[in-house]
Amino acid sequence: MKHALALSLMLFVTPVWAQDSEIDQGTDLLEEGAKLLLRGLLSEIEPELDDMAKALDEAAPKIQELMGMIGDIRNYRAPEVLPNGDILIRKKTPAEIAAEGEGEIEL
Repeated sequence: MKHALALSLMLFVTPVWAQDSEIDQGTDLLEEGAKLLLRGLLSEIEPELDDMAKALDEAAPKIQELMGMIGDIRNYRAPEVLPNGDILIRKKTPAEIAAEGEGEIEL
């Protein structure tokens, strides 16, 4: 009697194991597909990324020079676009800078 019960339980549980392995196999296939897709995308954009890195290396000294001239970016107002298309970025007055240091943080 015990053997028949054990055998029936084993037969009942076996399909559940089969379903788990099918799910695992499907998950593995999806994971592999995603990896292949990302590798393909990376291989396509890799030359452009290399070009961007070279351009940034070439521009780095000029960017550092510009940042030295600007100083703290918080010392400037928001850009204004004039009717003729010109863009002005005005420097804040010392009083405006001091007033921002006090008070609440604007979100």
